[in-house]
Amino acid sequence: MASGSLHRMTAFTQDPLGGNPAGVWIGDEMPSSETMLTVAAELGFSETAFLAPTSGRARTIRYFSPMAEVPFCGHATIAAGVLLGKSEGPGTYELASPVGTIPVAVTTNNGEVRAALTSVEPRHEPARAEVVAEALAALGWATADLDPTIPAAAAFAGNWHLVLAAATPRRLENLDYDFDRLQRLMLDEDFTTVQLVWRQAEHTFQSRNPFPVGGIVEDPATGAAAAALGGYLRDAGLLAAPATLAIHQGETMGRPSLLTVDIPAEGGIVVSGTAVDLPA
Repeated sequence: MASGSLHRMTAFTQDPLGGNPAGVWIGDEMPSSETMLTVAAELGFSETAFLAPTSGRARTIRYFSPMAEVPFCGHATIAAGVLLGKSEGPGTYELASPVGTIPVAVTTNNGEVRAALTSVEPRHEPARAEVVAEALAALGWATADLDPTIPAAAAFAGNWHLVLAAATPRRLENLDYDFDRLQRLMLDEDFTTVQLVWRQAEHTFQSRNPFPVGGIVEDPATGAAAAALGGYLRDAGLLAAPATLAIHQGETMGRPSLLTVDIPAEGGIVVSGTAVDLPA
């Protein structure tokens, strides 16, 4: 394997017991795909990011779940940005990912390192009726459980997510789904996660993200889905931009996370957060 170091971190939190754990491997050259998949599987986190230098503050980055390569991952990018900030200082790092270059701006304030990624251009489309019906059946939800003010959509900001908005917080709290059935649908439709949200206030959301295609029942913080949601809300006219969202995720899992989503009037969506090392 190429020479490098593997770091265990958790993103979108300042508490090692919160956030979404991610592996971050930084080395002098990118390992083989087979090696990266093996490392990610052995680590067991929802994603591990692998970085190798190109020039200056530019890096190549790839992401692997325990089961497969993932085109883009938000929380591992935030963890990588914080790690780069700690080792190489604040500034903007250009990460060349499979979906395009992701700028990550790293800042420090009173010892706290914060990373902000800017997604590729988001897009969305209405979710097809048969896809929604199958997703609801797998989740054990009814059509009446959905919030009609946020129609079901397929949203993209690096990878595709099915967005379903719950009408009540109780519906979101009770998540007991058919893993295999939802996994099949997601593989058929190329969804990375299902973004389940409840709009607590105009700019505050509660979120849960089933991730069976990655071999994970639920993700405690999903930066890619947060970016996709922000782009969908803006471009569908469901939110006046510019705006800033607070997305709370992972609380029902005992790993509370806070994702800050800055939505400009146009262009990529900015998702920011902190990250800390996990105990050895």
